[in-house]
Amino acid sequence: MLSLLPIVLTFLVLILIPCLFVSRRLSVPLSFTNIRRLVKIAASQCDEEDERCEKSYGTTGKEEKQGRMPKHVAIILDGNRRWAKKLGLTTAEGHEAGVKRVLDLAKDFFTSGVNTVSLFAFSTENWGRPEEEIRNLMSIFEKFIKMKIPDFQSYKIKISVIGNRANIPEPLLVSIREAEEATKRGTSLWQLTIAKNGVIQVEEIDENVMDKALLTNCSEFPNPDLMIRTSGEQRISNFFLWQSAYTELYFPTVLWPDFTMADYPKALTWYQKRDRRFGRRV
Repeated sequence: MLSLLPIVLTFLVLILIPCLFVSRRLSVPLSFTNIRRLVKIAASQCDEEDERCEKSYGTTGKEEKQGRMPKHVAIILDGNRRWAKKLGLTTAEGHEAGVKRVLDLAKDFFTSGVNTVSLFAFSTENWGRPEEEIRNLMSIFEKFIKMKIPDFQSYKIKISVIGNRANIPEPLLVSIREAEEATKRGTSLWQLTIAKNGVIQVEEIDENVMDKALLTNCSEFPNPDLMIRTSGEQRISNFFLWQSAYTELYFPTVLWPDFTMADYPKALTWYQKRDRRFGRRV
């Protein structure tokens, strides 16, 4: 019993003496009722201070969550051929299903504050695929771009095709130019990457190349905040190689033709939970 006495005295010193001090300053009789009132007053003042800070420095909750949304989402559309093989379909049918999925999600890509979406459609390495597959793919791109121009305009989506156009068939080039011209006043940017990789010859490197070629005209849009590659493959295949130093990489296992509007929010939610320090210690 005696051993508890120092603990009780310490408690009285820490709790009651500060209360007595406050009571004297306020000329309020000390009682548990008054102590409880003082606690409520202090809590109320803290709430008011928090509210003032929130108004001054921004809000929390829904708006804070909105602020953590990526501005630029890059997507590698992977898995068309595996999807077709799984269902006993041709490779061309797999690519058509992949393009249809892009069309279905076109407007929804730009929800929740995302204003730039880049789609990886074809790399320079893909020229090594069978000629028939390449022809079919280029034909699908041509039809897709030309058919969707009115929708892009109504959605206020600006189309920009980046990459090396040297080997692209003329009919597809015409569709690309028409789409870029027709949608140039769009407020959201949709990048379609065709025949592009991250490789450049050493002798070609100079300051101008670094600014334009390596950055892929990046002054028009921010570096990718989030990169999604479907099908479970965990690599970026030279897509935005120079701009992805601090890009968050998300690898869902779903094949691209099966990617739905239920999968896209999952990726955005995953991104929101990431702690992006950009190399800084926090």
